[in-house]
Amino acid sequence: MSQSDVPYECQWATPGLAADLIVGRATLVDDANWVQSGAASRAEYVEWANHVCGMACLKMVLMHRDGTAPPLLELARRSLPYGAYVRDGERIKGLIYAPFVVFVREQFALTAEVRVDLDEHQLLRLLEQHRYFIASVHPSIRQPVVQPPSRGGHLVLVFAADRHSVTFHNPSGTSPASRQKVTMSLSDFGRFFAGRGIAIT
Repeated sequence: MSQSDVPYECQWATPGLAADLIVGRATLVDDANWVQSGAASRAEYVEWANHVCGMACLKMVLMHRDGTAPPLLELARRSLPYGAYVRDGERIKGLIYAPFVVFVREQFALTAEVRVDLDEHQLLRLLEQHRYFIASVHPSIRQPVVQPPSRGGHLVLVFAADRHSVTFHNPSGTSPASRQKVTMSLSDFGRFFAGRGIAIT
């Protein structure tokens, strides 16, 4: 498959529920398709589904390369011994980049590296050297007219760029246009981009 054929994966089991989840009209308990996530129970799905945007990006990469991939919650569980997520009381912290790089190398033979101190104008060069970039952006990137209060906090899979724009899949998009093959100008992307992420070859 070409880069334009990267499959899409939502971090929630029912993509059509995304808008309602984000504004509070629905909760994760309402997601009838939770079994498809690979969760062992509805409670595990509820605990984890808001934290697996990075695993959704990984699943897209694996689907593009192999045509198949484990379910999201299986990926998350397999990453735990590496420290890709850490529990802090009731909170789940992650995705933590450096352990994730080791995880994908040892589990899936992917070559990955942490990249920091980037700006959006470097993404074209980055994607000339790597096939994908899991980028840290503010989650409000699904509404590009919004001015984000900060940068980072969510992960999207960037797989194409030119001198003017980037194209990415957003695991938490609320509509087809904000989920798949989202093409955004570099200047707009830069308002959400935290300047860090994980490059995968």
